[in-house]
Amino acid sequence: MRDFYPEIEPYDTGMLDVGDGNSIYWEVSGNPEGKPAVYLHGGPGGGSSPTQRRLFDPEKYRIVLFDQRGCGHSLPHASEADADLSTNTTWHLVDDMEKLREHLGIDRWLVSGGSWGSTLALAYAETHPDRVTELVLRGIFTLRPVELDWFYEGGAAAVFPDLWEEFVAPVPEDERGRMIKAYGALLNDPNQEVRERAGIAWSTWESSTITLLPQPETVARFTEPSFAVAFARIENHYFRHGGWFEPGQLIRDAHELRDIPAVIVQGRYDMCTPAFTAWDLHRAWPEAVFQLIPDAGHAFDEPGIREALMDAMDLFAG
Repeated sequence: MRDFYPEIEPYDTGMLDVGDGNSIYWEVSGNPEGKPAVYLHGGPGGGSSPTQRRLFDPEKYRIVLFDQRGCGHSLPHASEADADLSTNTTWHLVDDMEKLREHLGIDRWLVSGGSWGSTLALAYAETHPDRVTELVLRGIFTLRPVELDWFYEGGAAAVFPDLWEEFVAPVPEDERGRMIKAYGALLNDPNQEVRERAGIAWSTWESSTITLLPQPETVARFTEPSFAVAFARIENHYFRHGGWFEPGQLIRDAHELRDIPAVIVQGRYDMCTPAFTAWDLHRAWPEAVFQLIPDAGHAFDEPGIREALMDAMDLFAG
């Protein structure tokens, strides 16, 4: 079972003004003359991490990471009480990617992402297919109501009843029939303690269920108050608006991608983004290579998923 490529540091970083009062953090590592590739972090609101660089052969790739609006090192940060999320939408992020591509002087790039990163990758590629050389996607998520209902409205409670009980605890009993809506009110409450309690509960639920086996260090990182509030606020904002997609839009329009070489990697036991969405995408887009990993959950660093992603990156490195 292969491990990640060795740790590397960026050779270039910066902040890009993308408008609406937002600046996004970006970094580039690897080979300045290598094949351009951008990795899209999850959430939305999860921020990029150094480990994401290590999916790519640093001798062959020019590796671009960036923090999407409101999270990571990007400004303003969504943990701030007065942070305005009205200009933080899927389509703003798609435009931000184009601004970043042009800023870095890249004509076309490989686009990769997992979970929400797969959502944004699909939205970007279906909007700008001429700018995408290949797609490598993991843990497919398209924000359809059935997907949101499974994880945030009680479906996954059948597997995690103990964790679900903690998730619903901040919500008044008479509001638990619509958890996403109820959390929207809590995460935007003027009282900081209310926001933090809700943010930590939301982030605990997600970080406790994204790996096949519990990872205490992942939960600890997700539940740091500033991270937790920003992460939960941004996710909830997107989910309450259905990602600003038309019904089933990303899978409906997957035919736009048929000429783009692609690999879809999905964990069989992914509880956060269950395999039925990846399967629906596979059926709509049979040209893409589909890999269902039999002993994996959601996280990209689980051994089978990591190996499949790295093999795909090596394949497309040329």
